[in-house]
Amino acid sequence: MTDEIYDLGQGFWSIRGSFIKNGIMDIGVQSALIKLASGRFIFLDSYTLTGEVRQQVMALTNDGRDVEAVLNVHPFHTVYCAQMAKDFPQAIFYGSSRHHKQVSGVSWSEDLVESDAVTTRYTELEFSLPKGIYYISPNENIHASSLLVYHPASQSVYINDTFEIPPSKLFHAVQPSLGLHPTTKQALINEATASEQYCDWATNLAHAWRDARYFCGAHSGLVEFGEGRFESALLSAINAARSELQSR
Repeated sequence: MTDEIYDLGQGFWSIRGSFIKNGIMDIGVQSALIKLASGRFIFLDSYTLTGEVRQQVMALTNDGRDVEAVLNVHPFHTVYCAQMAKDFPQAIFYGSSRHHKQVSGVSWSEDLVESDAVTTRYTELEFSLPKGIYYISPNENIHASSLLVYHPASQSVYINDTFEIPPSKLFHAVQPSLGLHPTTKQALINEATASEQYCDWATNLAHAWRDARYFCGAHSGLVEFGEGRFESALLSAINAARSELQSR
């Protein structure tokens, strides 16, 4: 997969990269560059930038000097953090507690990426942490949760794993559909109301971010929704999965 960068407008660039799983399949990976009202920049997630994409990013960010922070929003996406810290040594690195444990070579901020401190610091963005499922699952193979991010100015939703686009859908697809991460049921916390908590959270998110136009998914690509389609697609996905989640 060739690295690509997409300008989605209003200071949001979606970066699509390559990630080879088990040495066989390229399942893709993502990052995003966001320009703040201050004129400085932040990244969502770490990725090793190369080639033309790196050149474009460096041109936008004053050769990287204007990057003030990297927000690593998926606890299990840690592969590129160390290299990103070398590429942008002046940036503040935010991560989950798992990032701190897994990548000791990075000088992590004491403020966790999911903390209120980060939310209030970056008012250009809206954040949402799934309810009813583990944010950091004790099972290392379950990656259903991550910190979700919405950039209202560009109507871009940035999601790692939690919701997915079926692989048959392409950029500019007509009426794309959404699905839940396949490990969502296994990710439910040990509470009787876990599935209800999760479904209620996702339903409220669909309403709150109803104006979303672009869906940036870690492993399912970049997809554009028509007006109102993100809300209806997410509600449909939740309604379809509700009974299965409740049957654990």
